[in-house]
Amino acid sequence: MASRRQQTKRGKQKLILAVGVTALIILIVLIVGLTTFLKKYSPSKEVTDYKEYYSLSEDDELFVVYDNEQVQNHAILQDDEVYVNYQTVHKYLNKRFYWDATEQVLRYVTPDGLINVTPDSTQYLLGKSSETADHVIALVRDGEMYLSMSFVQKYTDIHYEVYTDPGRIVISDQWDDVTYQTVKKNTQIRQKGGVKSPILSEIKKGDLVTVLDTVGSWSKVCSQDGFIGYMKTKAVGSEQDVLYDHNYTEPKFSHITRDKTINMAWHQVTNQTANGNVADVLGRTKGVNVISPTWFYLNDNSGNIASLCSSDYVTYCHQQGIEVWGLVSNLENSDVDSTSVLNLTSSRDNLVNNLVAEAIKYDLDGINVDFESLSAEAADGYLEFIRELSIKCENNDIVLSVDNYVPASYNSFYDCGEQAVFADYIVIMAYDEHYNGSDEGSVASIGFVRQGIEDTLKDVPAEQVILGVPFYTRVWELTPVTASEDQSDQASDEAQSGYTVSSEVVSMSEVDTRVATNAVTLQWLDDCGQYYAEYEHDGKTYKIWVEDQKSIGEKLDVMKNNHLAGASFWKLGYEKNTIWDTIAEYMN
Repeated sequence: MASRRQQTKRGKQKLILAVGVTALIILIVLIVGLTTFLKKYSPSKEVTDYKEYYSLSEDDELFVVYDNEQVQNHAILQDDEVYVNYQTVHKYLNKRFYWDATEQVLRYVTPDGLINVTPDSTQYLLGKSSETADHVIALVRDGEMYLSMSFVQKYTDIHYEVYTDPGRIVISDQWDDVTYQTVKKNTQIRQKGGVKSPILSEIKKGDLVTVLDTVGSWSKVCSQDGFIGYMKTKAVGSEQDVLYDHNYTEPKFSHITRDKTINMAWHQVTNQTANGNVADVLGRTKGVNVISPTWFYLNDNSGNIASLCSSDYVTYCHQQGIEVWGLVSNLENSDVDSTSVLNLTSSRDNLVNNLVAEAIKYDLDGINVDFESLSAEAADGYLEFIRELSIKCENNDIVLSVDNYVPASYNSFYDCGEQAVFADYIVIMAYDEHYNGSDEGSVASIGFVRQGIEDTLKDVPAEQVILGVPFYTRVWELTPVTASEDQSDQASDEAQSGYTVSSEVVSMSEVDTRVATNAVTLQWLDDCGQYYAEYEHDGKTYKIWVEDQKSIGEKLDVMKNNHLAGASFWKLGYEKNTIWDTIAEYMN
């Protein structure tokens, strides 16, 4: 048998072994735990694969950052010149560049004339003068057009910097006292908020960033050199203002304006015979100094126009001291696609040239553009039409006025503010508040007129605004819906309301006749700035919001109180002769 001493020794050895094993296990657990902890919480050193992250498929591609936002389309670096996608230029930098992808023409209107650029060429036209750039201006690749940034910068209030690895261009229209945050210590900008997210850029103490958002311990930032990602909030320091050298001068476009209040009236002319009535029509007016006959309209998709001009008409008006601003419309020929005409350079050129040629031939004093019911797809072409027409009108001393709806979200693409940079006058047609097909109501309540002018003046100088005033009134006819009609059209709003609604346009004199015939007592509505008439006849209800001397005076108060350029009236022949005494009081 083993001695007690040997047994004790073996026991100690087993204890030491057990302790050692336990310690080893604890050590292994600690190492595994520490490794797991470090793996989970230590910052990743993985650097972003820029080509993959920014989708830079070609070596000459650059991503684009504009005012701390990465834009969708890329730029191209060619021959040391950066070319930015046209869509980016048009959306973010300068909407006056106009690219016709169908006919491959780039246009830009300057105070010195119209610029024409052919893609992949250093040559371009400024007016009729041939100019040469030291690089290609418009580059076409894979069906997309890219614009030279140095050329864009000549006409745009921006500054930019180009960087490599990865290729990028950082563009801004901010100049004075641009506020950044200083970085307090060396750190990184990562793709996402978290230490395991790949690194976009190493940031040094003292570098500048713009803080875009802060959520907890991470802030979304844009570095001064264009990396947009996340950095630790505690690394963001104090604000620092940066001043950039600013030497851009906004171009000045001149206008042909009159030093008198414009008292304009539209004269609807639908045939040559109607031109012979101008003496009778004007003889019933007082103080009119501009007449706008509806002489022109788009007649085909090539930009040709129908013309009802009359030399005798113009001569007579000039003898009376009255200017003639011929109106051009896009509504008469339903076969014409206005969008196509405006967006295609050759047809737009043809339209401009035809209008100006007619104005010169017949010694017109102005052109009044009345393009209505345009689609948003026509917006760019329409604005370019106004720009290009303005250049030729100014060169030939022809006043350009443009008719517009009262501003609303659905017609914002008409862009009255941009029109006013080029056109001489903006005419706000402050009527058709209610129209054939709408619910019954006023054609031009005073609140509608006031709001329309208030919204216009946010973008257009008062001295360029002409208030459009209606001489016409709508008579609304409400016909009860019979039981059978109600059943046959359950979904109809009219059926549900118990009557159908229709209306007709009538003159002021016709309103007087109907009011007298039906022995109606007129009621003044302060909220409409009009008298209201309602009567029953043959089982139908008739409603009239009346235009007369008092309602017209309310509208002309809006003109006078806002110091507008004048007013224009639709249309001659719908007014009572006595209305001109009221108008004359406001025009003098």
